[in-house]
Amino acid sequence: MRASIWLIPVVLFFGLAALLYASLGRDTETLPSALINKPVPAFELPELLDHQTTYTQDIFKGRWSLLNVWGSWCPTCYVEHPYFMQLASQGIDIVGVNYKDNKAKAEKYLMDLGNPYSEIIVDSAGDFALDLGVYGAPETYLVNPEGVILVRHAGELDAQVWAEKFLPLLPNEMDATVVPAVAAPMP
Repeated sequence: MRASIWLIPVVLFFGLAALLYASLGRDTETLPSALINKPVPAFELPELLDHQTTYTQDIFKGRWSLLNVWGSWCPTCYVEHPYFMQLASQGIDIVGVNYKDNKAKAEKYLMDLGNPYSEIIVDSAGDFALDLGVYGAPETYLVNPEGVILVRHAGELDAQVWAEKFLPLLPNEMDATVVPAVAAPMP
């Protein structure tokens, strides 16, 4: 009887070790998305800076856009923010989804760091993010003028990710004007 009591923790330990070993080397930023080549899910949500304005998925129609899920509580969002400012200054349209955030803190974040977003959707309950399949912030999607998601990136979007994942999908007349730049370090 005493031998079997010691056997349970040993079996649990080796089971956990096997699970962790199987996860080694896995790319945690390459997450599958069921929405690739599908339209942005339907939503109707308010604007962060003007709560009288409401957006739907139609804001993605007729233009190439990045959809960036962010929050003032997200440390990695602070790291990637300077790169979004650079992209916006080069004419890239970025729609922000402020995810499960405090309105005052989100507004302060933008006031302190600048606002790269053409529109900012407030997803305080996280329902839209859930429909997108968001694991956590930041996540960025490329949406074509038909409102179809072409790529998803979980984690920091930087010059390397932009050049490898996003830039090749943009039309030729756009990619010549958008040169990947090195993101400035966070102050």
